[in-house]
This record gives sequence, C-alpha cells and structure tokens, in this order.
Amino acid sequence: MRPLQEKIIAVEKTQPTIDVTAEIRRSVDFLKDYLLKNTFLKTYVLGISGGQDSTLAGKLAQMAISELRDETGDSTYQFIAVRLPYGVQADEADAMAAIEWMQADQVVRIDIEAATDAMVKELEANDQQISDFNKGNIKARQRMIVQYAIAGAHAGAVIGTDHAAENITGFYTKYGDGGADVTPLYRLNKRQGRALLKELGAPEHLYLKKPTADLEEERPSLPDEVALGVTYDNIDDYLEGKDIDPQAAEKIENWFIKTEHKRHLPITVFDEFWK
Repeated sequence: MRPLQEKIIAVEKTQPTIDVTAEIRRSVDFLKDYLLKNTFLKTYVLGISGGQDSTLAGKLAQMAISELRDETGDSTYQFIAVRLPYGVQADEADAMAAIEWMQADQVVRIDIEAATDAMVKELEANDQQISDFNKGNIKARQRMIVQYAIAGAHAGAVIGTDHAAENITGFYTKYGDGGADVTPLYRLNKRQGRALLKELGAPEHLYLKKPTADLEEERPSLPDEVALGVTYDNIDDYLEGKDIDPQAAEKIENWFIKTEHKRHLPITVFDEFWK
C-alpha cells in the first residue's frame, strides 16, 4: 500500500468490504439519533438530483423519519425532498423517479435560474468576469441557500451527500453541495453506495447512470470521471487498500492534497496542514 494511501483511508474511514444491511441500519440510526438528541429539529431537507448519491441519502432519510414517527407518535417529523433545477434539467425524469421511489413526505421545487442569473448579472455589471466554471459553483451555492432557507422554515437540518469517493477528490463545491449538517454516506465509496441501493430495491437505472455534477453550460452533463481524469473504480479500489495503476493513484493523491482545504473549517493561525 502506498504511504499516503494508508493515511487517506484512515481519514475517509473506508473498509475493504462492508455488511450492506448493517451499513443501511447504521446510517438510518445515525439520522434518527441526531434528531432525537437535537429536540428542536423536526425535519430533514435534501436536494434530489436523480443521481446515485442523493437517491441513497434521500431513501435513508425517509426511512429514518418514518421510523421516528412510528416510534414516537410525533407526526411533525418530516422529510422534505427538494428539486433544484436550473431551468430545465436534462434528467428531470430520473429525479422524479428517485423521489417517487423514496416516497418523500414533502416535495418542494425551486428553480434557481433567476437567482443565479441575477447574481452573475450584478457581478458582471461591476466588472467581474464570471467564467462558466465559476457560474457552475454559483449554481451549487444557490442550491444550498435554498435548502437552508427551507430548513430554517421547518426546524430542519440539511443532509449532505458527501461520501468517501467524492470526499477524497474534493469533487464538490465548497459551501455549495459541500455545505450540510449531516452526511450519512460518509465512509462509503461509490460501489458500496450502489450496493446499498441495490439492497434497498432502487430502480437500477438510478445507480447505474454515469455520475455528473452537470454544473457547466459549455460542457453539459460532463461525466465526473472525465473531469477527474480517473474512474470511480480506480478511486474505490484505492480506498479499499488495493494496488492500482501508479498514474491513477498519483492523480487521486494530487486531488486529495489540492482539495484538502475543503475538508477543513476556515483556516486559522493554528492550522498547519496547508504549509
């Protein structure tokens, strides 16, 4: 095993093999316990894209909320699934299929196009050049603004979809989809997440589709693996402690080092990792 690989596995908390049923129960219990401990919270809020990660996190959230209602008799526990398209989403049907499968208590749809475009227009009116990539990050941050606004209106906490195969590369927007209160998928790699969805009986097309952040307009539906330069199989194997192609391993490690700031709170004079 490569020296940095061992450190990264320790950070990401991944295991080479998992008990799928036990990991489902672990995440559901975690979500239940968080609300029971924080009695001022009654809802979970999650943006649903129709991809693997939000489909899994949403299903686990709804399971937790349904169990809480049954066990406490408190009907105010609710899961709110949020659709957050920028105009028309290419895979809208997948998002709606995911919501139907998880049987979300409530569904809210907020189109972020007007807010995003207004922000970009105001920035450009003040001589700021906003690239397509930068605008993509603005979209992600607008989505998080919406989720926290809904959570604030419903005594809620925001669920994040971050997992080990995403966290290792920092493949998310800082204070965008990286902003959340709880991350029930943390510790799982991509193939392990698929295994949980299969066990839960999810529609196969929702977890076999090519993962994409779909934030860029100049490169619509750009696959994650193209943007990263490595495959999720490479990343998953690496996180499971396997030997992989040295060039792929180096790319993964470079992503980990480059994006370490995303895995920290704002840097203070006491932090050393960045030096």
